[in-house]
Amino acid sequence: MVAFILKRLVQSVFVMLAVAFLAFSLFKFVGDPISQMTGVETSIEDQERLREELGLNDPFFVQFARFTGDMLQGDFGYSFRTREPIGEMLLSRLPATLELGTVALVISLIVGIPAGVYTALRPRGLVSQSILIATLIGVSIPTFVIGILLIFLFGVQLGWLPTYGRGGTVEIGWWRSSLFTVEGWRSHVLPALTLGLFQLTLTMRLVRAQMMEVMRTDHIRFAIARGVPWRSIRYRHALSNTMIPVITVIGLQFGGVIAFSIVTESVFQWPGMGLLFLESIRFVDIPVMSVYLVVIAFFFVIINLLVDLLYLAIDPRLRVRESV
Repeated sequence: MVAFILKRLVQSVFVMLAVAFLAFSLFKFVGDPISQMTGVETSIEDQERLREELGLNDPFFVQFARFTGDMLQGDFGYSFRTREPIGEMLLSRLPATLELGTVALVISLIVGIPAGVYTALRPRGLVSQSILIATLIGVSIPTFVIGILLIFLFGVQLGWLPTYGRGGTVEIGWWRSSLFTVEGWRSHVLPALTLGLFQLTLTMRLVRAQMMEVMRTDHIRFAIARGVPWRSIRYRHALSNTMIPVITVIGLQFGGVIAFSIVTESVFQWPGMGLLFLESIRFVDIPVMSVYLVVIAFFFVIINLLVDLLYLAIDPRLRVRESV
């Protein structure tokens, strides 16, 4: 177990270094931040002095080494646009993104797992076919179109739900949460549904496929032959084996929800990290863009590590394989 964890940690370090290099390389050549930070009245001399102060004239690898070294010390640098510490900017936006992603993932699991089990046990039923068609249509529509349709229907036409922002928030230490107010929960509904629809479809289809495969295995047939109650076969034997690979996907889904919430946050003007990233692209704020990608990669690495450990804990075959 210890060797397994150490091996994963070493792999994670190399992954983070590779992501940091790619993020810094990609955004190094997307534009000139000085032109965005200064106006037409700024002289060439002032622009060059600012470029020197920001270290933009240094060689590429010197800048990358400084970027990586500062992050290892917990210093994420300063925004070119606002001159605020990037760590504080991301930390202030983190609660909004995490709460939205968590609510979206919970919705996808609450609906997706039962729907997957139902469609697997009754594959030819009318309700099952209707669910499959509905989810196929839903996942085929782009996320921003779904968001706009939900805004038009529930926000504009019916006026039931707010269409932008987080609503009321409550401060718990440094964490500003909208999950403790009624208006905050109302504000979560539309963006969480928009963000969670694809995850719901993925969860449902994965559970359905795994459940149908498990139901055809020999140990299920043996349980039926022994006269084990049908309910116990479905939910104790079949579903428990079905959830082993699903756990891996669910963990990665949460990382995907955090990473790909950019479009949803833009449509609903949700004040999260994704919206901050889009604003940084608009103003060519290279440090914020680079740090954002590294932070998202860090989320994926941590989640993947936790999923591996959980997978190891629930599957005895892996424990035997790792101990050999």
